Amino acid sequence: MSYTGILIAAGIVAAVGLFVGIFLGIAGIAFKVETDPREEEVLSALPGNNCGGCGYPGCSGLACAIVKGEAPVNACPVGGEPVGKKISEIMGVEAEESVKKVAYVACKGDCEKAKTDYEYHGAEDCRVLDFVPGGGPKSCSHGCLGYGSCVKACPFDAIHVVNGIAVVDKESCKACGKCVAACPKHLISLIPYDSKYVVGCSSKDKGPVTMKACTVGCIGCGLCVRNCPNEAVTLVDNHAVIDQEKCVGCGVCAEKCPKKIIIKEG
Repeated sequence: MSYTGILIAAGIVAAVGLFVGIFLGIAGIAFKVETDPREEEVLSALPGNNCGGCGYPGCSGLACAIVKGEAPVNACPVGGEPVGKKISEIMGVEAEESVKKVAYVACKGDCEKAKTDYEYHGAEDCRVLDFVPGGGPKSCSHGCLGYGSCVKACPFDAIHVVNGIAVVDKESCKACGKCVAACPKHLISLIPYDSKYVVGCSSKDKGPVTMKACTVGCIGCGLCVRNCPNEAVTLVDNHAVIDQEKCVGCGVCAEKCPKKIIIKEG
């Protein structure tokens, strides 16, 4: 190939590159999407964990939703009240009072208290065990499997398996909800940080069945319901449920519980 051919080819490539550059520049100006400058300010105020606990695709998604008025200024569960106040100042609105929440595992059937039907040897993942016979080796088909799917899901190292059951560190938990979504038994829920008494069982079996499976399972006897002076306890699917808004922390339900599965939180 002659030098002339090389120069012509180089010239053509350069011309094409110049044309594409000019075209992209014009297109960028023509199709530019104007963004509210507050969006960047809100984004910088958010913690940047991108955990999705707010229900939006990361912190940028939440920042956009807040600026558009689609999400409250205190929607970030990780940042909590301090971050909510910062964002309220940016948005020029008052932050609504928020209740700090924490994840809670409603099962106390550890290795000593919960009985097992067989020995399991296989993948250590609760979501896998949910498909094996009986829903896992534990006699209680509603109890914590103890293989740590919630532990793997938690981005804050706030939950660990201790003696066969998942336990939440209240001080490290940011209430992002990742563990709630990861638990195939639906044992984990977000409750107010200052909850006074909680029920450490989620069994839906009748009393005699529960007693055969676990020494601390709720048997649905109803003593807690009948003795609560504030009507804060009800029976749902054969196990006690405490309404935290009605509970005043008197402890009567815990005293009357024959299985001692209603416990003081914290």
